[in-house]
Amino acid sequence: MNDSQRGAAFGIAAYLCWGFFPLYWPLLEPAGSLEILAHRFVWSMVFVLVAITAMGKWRSFIAIAHDRRMMLILAAASVVIAGNWGGFIYGVTNGHVIETSLGYFINPLVTVMLGVFVLKETLRPAQWVAIAIGAIAVVVLTVDYGRLPWVALLVAFSFAAYGFLKKKADLGAFEGLGMETAILFPVALAFLVVLQFRGELAFGHEGPGNVALLVGTGLVTAIPLLLFSAAATRLSLTTIGLLQYLGPIIQFIAGLTIFDEDMTDARWVGFVLVWTALVIFTADAVLSRRRVLHQSAESAAL
Repeated sequence: MNDSQRGAAFGIAAYLCWGFFPLYWPLLEPAGSLEILAHRFVWSMVFVLVAITAMGKWRSFIAIAHDRRMMLILAAASVVIAGNWGGFIYGVTNGHVIETSLGYFINPLVTVMLGVFVLKETLRPAQWVAIAIGAIAVVVLTVDYGRLPWVALLVAFSFAAYGFLKKKADLGAFEGLGMETAILFPVALAFLVVLQFRGELAFGHEGPGNVALLVGTGLVTAIPLLLFSAAATRLSLTTIGLLQYLGPIIQFIAGLTIFDEDMTDARWVGFVLVWTALVIFTADAVLSRRRVLHQSAESAAL
């Protein structure tokens, strides 16, 4: 197996993990969404600290803490990823798995919009068409739901913002995640203590199985990230871009078949519009990359 094949295997494994996430979080009942989110920060912190120690990266981790600009970026990243995790956990534990998958389907379109409004990037005509179709889909789904699909929009916009901030930080996977979780770790721990004093904490009161699953939130958060990091260093951005749809496809199928969520005719129309937008968007990205590579090859030959 060559390096590219290993990268593909790592990437597929990462997105399979993320795709099957909706099956994990309901197992944590009776813990509520906010308690689960707090545990995810606490146990991710423990796991990442062990990993940083094992990899001997304490020096670079401490150096990050002394960089004020970097800490501001990571503080913002920690807030938006908390919103993303919280929205996702709420969605999959409250019967909105399909809507959650929608958030990750439209995330690439939101990321492109972020580039336009924040980085002042210029879009190609096909990208504008994809975004317009995606916007129509959101309108159709809003009418059908009788409300904005806020879970999907929260997941999509928070993850797009997180990706933007992570690109600005440009850190290793574990150093970045470690500092992000460290920033909100005290808040998460304090929240769990408050729940304990109020008699509302599930952890430690629902048997050893529940404790093990809540502790496992650290593993299920960090392992896909490690796999993705290994894939990202071996694969092109185009390949990563294609693989990213694997997660929401699995989530959508799980919501439809395992969780038996309703899909009205209007929702099918909305999702078909989203998928059409993604086909246009992805095809344009692949063709654009091929043109760039072809032009580079011609320039090198001159």
